[in-house]
Amino acid sequence: MGQRNESSDTRESIMRATYCALCKHGYADLTMQDIAAEFEKSKSLIHYHYETKEDLFVAFLDYLLNHFRDHIDSIESDDPAERLRRLLELFQSGPSDDEKRDFHVALLEIRAQAPYSDAYREQLRRNSDDLHELVAAIVREGIENGRFDEIDPDEAATVLLAATDGTRIRNVTLGGDDDGEAIDGLLARYLGWEDAE
Repeated sequence: MGQRNESSDTRESIMRATYCALCKHGYADLTMQDIAAEFEKSKSLIHYHYETKEDLFVAFLDYLLNHFRDHIDSIESDDPAERLRRLLELFQSGPSDDEKRDFHVALLEIRAQAPYSDAYREQLRRNSDDLHELVAAIVREGIENGRFDEIDPDEAATVLLAATDGTRIRNVTLGGDDDGEAIDGLLARYLGWEDAE
């Protein structure tokens, strides 16, 4: 049991070090040594858990998904509209400070590697599928309790995630974070969510 907790703590520390290194260096120029510089222990311990940079970043993408899921689970609201709004805010809001912006830029760099890496593509697809199911489930609940209009939950999830993903990419690449109202308008028209305006 102690070894499992130690291993879990070590992996958590590696993920945090990876986050910090990404914010400082971006993805393209990032080395395992850069990550080790943010890590409290030795570089060899990182290599013990992850043989390659690709292995590490596949695990990091999974870590981000779990972290996101935990954040959504912590929302204390029974209202599906509020939960959906909070979920989409995680995507649609532009970076509010330099660290967040640098991190989002690095994530775009990782995503750009997916056409060349089966491992990245598969993990990103898992992340996408999981988020799609999460949004569809909230929409389904909102339809069942009359909060949203009758609509196909899977179609709604596809449209909402595509719109918020596009907004995030636009904000990161072009600057700004002023597209939130457009997303709220989409929610209002698409789901019949009148108080989204």
